[in-house]
Amino acid sequence: MNKLIAIIAGDPNSINSEIIAKAWIKKKLKNIFIIGNFSILKKQILKLNIKIQITKINKLEDFKKSEKLFVLDVPLKFKSIFNVNLSAIRTYVFESFDIAHNLAIKKKITGFVNAPINKKIFNNRYLGVTEYLSEKNKTKNTEVMMIHNKKLSVVPITTHIEIKNVTNKITYNLIKKKIITLNKFYFKLFKKKPKIAILGLNPHNSENKTNSIENKIIRPALIELKRLKININGPFPADTAFNKKNIFAYDVIVGMYHDQVLAPFKALYGYDGINLTLGLKYLRLSPDHGTAMDIVGLNRANPQSLISAINFLNKIND
Repeated sequence: MNKLIAIIAGDPNSINSEIIAKAWIKKKLKNIFIIGNFSILKKQILKLNIKIQITKINKLEDFKKSEKLFVLDVPLKFKSIFNVNLSAIRTYVFESFDIAHNLAIKKKITGFVNAPINKKIFNNRYLGVTEYLSEKNKTKNTEVMMIHNKKLSVVPITTHIEIKNVTNKITYNLIKKKIITLNKFYFKLFKKKPKIAILGLNPHNSENKTNSIENKIIRPALIELKRLKININGPFPADTAFNKKNIFAYDVIVGMYHDQVLAPFKALYGYDGINLTLGLKYLRLSPDHGTAMDIVGLNRANPQSLISAINFLNKIND
């Protein structure tokens, strides 16, 4: 735990201040600081009656390891502490990510965790954080979203797109690039070659029809990946992919679209998961949940996924 870890405070119209404060109370790790607006964090935490000491800093050089939680202050205009204007949030979030990105590129931090963000702030320019950071890292279409815990990881080939657009997005080259990134970075993180199961797109893999996407695109990509010595099998029908046999036999299950793999993963493991972006020049993680607007300000949020992300980065630090 020698290197610093940043937590991006993320969307202020959220449970983020609550889970950050609760995670700090539980862990009190002295190599962590927050990138966010000091004033709104302090006011939201006080409103929740969570008692922690937070201290404002204006540059990273002012950080020092102590019992206080340091906040690298980012400007944000607000009138209500739990209802901030969307335009103001957009500017604030992008500035926060730019700060974290630059610190990570300069190796002043080992990586960062961003607290949840409402995707409305991306204003249709980006599908989400994964795609935004991929562009900043110049790794478009090779980045991989991986949801991970100690028992299993899942990866969607396409991420935050509508179901009607999935088929046209799935190509031989996209599958190949994503699996190569997955294989490379999984080995880098865990020091083992992953056993990968890949799913078909359609029910029952289109009954093995000759002109199906499974036979025209997925199987040829699979053959090439096997030729590259990647340990991958499939395509498996999605409706049986998450049976006990498979989740114990494979390290990663790769699906064709977001909910094909994230829905069963969350049904199996609940809050026990973290979101990693593979293929970047640094480690970026986030909790595996959203902003939880329905419980904002109620002091009912579960910080476990954020704690798991922090623990993961610190383990890599060791």
